[in-house]
Amino acid sequence: MAEEHSEGLSFHPMDQFTIQPLFGDGPIHWYTPTNTTLWMAISIVGIILLLINATRARAVIPGRAQSVAELAYGFVHKMVEDVTGKEGLKYFPYIFTLFMFIVFSNFLGLIPGAFTPTSHIAVTGFLALAVFISVTLIGFAKHGTHFLGLFWVSSAPMALRPVLAIIEVISYFVRPVSHSIRLGGNMMAGHAVIKVFAAFAPLILMSGVGVLVTPLSILAIVAMYAFEVLVAFIQAYVFTILTCVYLKDALHPAH
Repeated sequence: MAEEHSEGLSFHPMDQFTIQPLFGDGPIHWYTPTNTTLWMAISIVGIILLLINATRARAVIPGRAQSVAELAYGFVHKMVEDVTGKEGLKYFPYIFTLFMFIVFSNFLGLIPGAFTPTSHIAVTGFLALAVFISVTLIGFAKHGTHFLGLFWVSSAPMALRPVLAIIEVISYFVRPVSHSIRLGGNMMAGHAVIKVFAAFAPLILMSGVGVLVTPLSILAIVAMYAFEVLVAFIQAYVFTILTCVYLKDALHPAH
């Protein structure tokens, strides 16, 4: 945990990621309602309101909410079709659910005082592990032992194939680790940087140097916040398109 001191000022940028029970101060068990579960539930409610309530009218000329819902649907549908082909569209509901949950969690986490569930490896790790297990089961269910051809680079010289097979196996099992850390790490880093800049904003009330530092810190916060808005969408997109790539490998495992 980072800690800075400047004329009595102390701040802990990582405090915003602390998981706390919603009721009381007791120990946290697997069934304890926490700030993480609260904001994940809010994300789910937001998704339901956007995809069900806002599109209920099915207006020929859609309103703003319906337009956003249709845009998100079409965006992910095209992504799945382009990466996996027509065969992968049967898994579109699962991939679309992943995208919507991540993008809502990311954007809701930008609200001041909110909590970002996707900043925790426990959440992103579960999502990545679910993708890993799903695509592996799909690969074996569809191709049987021929799915192992994913690890055998038949286009390489025979002498290199065993070595490449070992590398492919290692890289395959590292997928859920990189898949989860990429999302969780980016969300955590951006929020921590914003908190660091925010800690310097009150300096104008404490010392003369604050006259210069405070405006710069405010500008930095605005810039980082704008950047985090972009990152919130990009990370949801990256997680989703990697899921499509992994699904493509399960559907078409041969090199």
